[in-house]
Amino acid sequence: MFAVIRTGGKQYKVASGDVIAVEKLVGSTGDKVEISDVLMVDKKVGSPLLKGAMVLAEIVKQFRDDKVIIFKKRRRHNYRRKKGHRQYLTEIKITDIKA
Repeated sequence: MFAVIRTGGKQYKVASGDVIAVEKLVGSTGDKVEISDVLMVDKKVGSPLLKGAMVLAEIVKQFRDDKVIIFKKRRRHNYRRKKGHRQYLTEIKITDIKA
């Protein structure tokens, strides 16, 4: 059984036991999380969400992603800007899918 969920503005296809990294969720290691933005379970498609469907997950860890370098340059204008960004992420383990 699999589900398609929406969290942090992105969509993920998950199954029970999967470990995925999503945009930061509130909570600490070991907390239980309920994701109710379920777009699809197996072959059932919602419009846009499935009513009553829920994905249960457990927070494995909170961490920051690798640095992404933003470099802007304009040719022949002596214009250069260098900036870095590290996104906050949460690693979750899918424990159950309730349709």
